[in-house]
Amino acid sequence: MADIIDPAVGDYLLDHCTPADDVLRDLAAETRATFSGAAGMQVSHDEGALLTMLVRLTGAEFAVEVGTFTGYSSICIARGLGKGGRLLACDVSEEWTSVARRYWERAGLTDRIELRIAPAIETVRALSPEPVIDFAFVDADKTGYPDYYAELVPRLRPGGLLVLDNVLRGGRVLAPGDAADRAVAGLNDLIVTDDRVESVMLPVRDGVTLVRRKG
Repeated sequence: MADIIDPAVGDYLLDHCTPADDVLRDLAAETRATFSGAAGMQVSHDEGALLTMLVRLTGAEFAVEVGTFTGYSSICIARGLGKGGRLLACDVSEEWTSVARRYWERAGLTDRIELRIAPAIETVRALSPEPVIDFAFVDADKTGYPDYYAELVPRLRPGGLLVLDNVLRGGRVLAPGDAADRAVAGLNDLIVTDDRVESVMLPVRDGVTLVRRKG
């Protein structure tokens, strides 16, 4: 695993964004305590703050999240939605999302979030083929990234934003090893040639790509 930034700089970054509230702090603590082996799947606080900011900046009303885990990122996305906004959260685990549901309720966001327990690709394909999505966040099985991208981009409204997490794979995209590394590296190469979108890859944690639908 390659360190994108020095850990001390990472701590400095966390100290210099809007602090997490009690809901997010407690959720992060419970996730670490209950799912220690999988807790690394949870977005960091600075990345969560970035999601909230991006949702607000895009004026999103309908958002889709692929990969919900225990709900940290969904809280951050839902908090950025405008009045009447809605988030469709996609996951396959009742165990993980049972934690998410409790914290969505505590955050007062249950009216904004709809959870679908099913393979996310099936949920996305069942959506209208029209460009109805304002914001999408993908942080799920990496081998599925190319399919998620293929289904989400046509459904983004002009100016809509797709955010992809873990696009550096700990630096392994430089020399892809397993199927997950190869899938992400291949998608990274595809995005920069896709004339439907404009994109930027940021060295945020394990790499975040912002993809904006042109039009």
